[in-house]
Amino acid sequence: MKSITLATLIFTALLAPAFASADVFVSFGFGPTANICGSYIVCIADSLIYIINSVLVPVLFAVAFIVFLYGVANAYILHPGDEAAVKKGHKLILWGLIGFAVMISVWGLVNVVVNTFDLWGYAPPLLPTSYR
Repeated sequence: MKSITLATLIFTALLAPAFASADVFVSFGFGPTANICGSYIVCIADSLIYIINSVLVPVLFAVAFIVFLYGVANAYILHPGDEAAVKKGHKLILWGLIGFAVMISVWGLVNVVVNTFDLWGYAPPLLPTSYR
């Protein structure tokens, strides 16, 4: 429990200036605009969106595909005569297809909302700076 508390305190202490838009620049180094965003919270959000789009979504599609392939292998290749294994394989095939359908549907709904409300994720304008 102490390690979780210590990690939380360190994480909060390091990122507090970034959330307060203080003089510390925090860049996670992800995404195409990691070093050129206008404000610090935008950089964090951009990095988070980049991780979701480039890592999480492909991993979820890969998991659904692996579940589908394992169901096919379990039902038709590994245990073709065993009724229980075939039933389990059919269930895995069904869940793999449901996973694909849900992910593609959500992806389509997000694109409909983005196109309808013209939400293309433009970065906000840079904050004014003073030159001395």
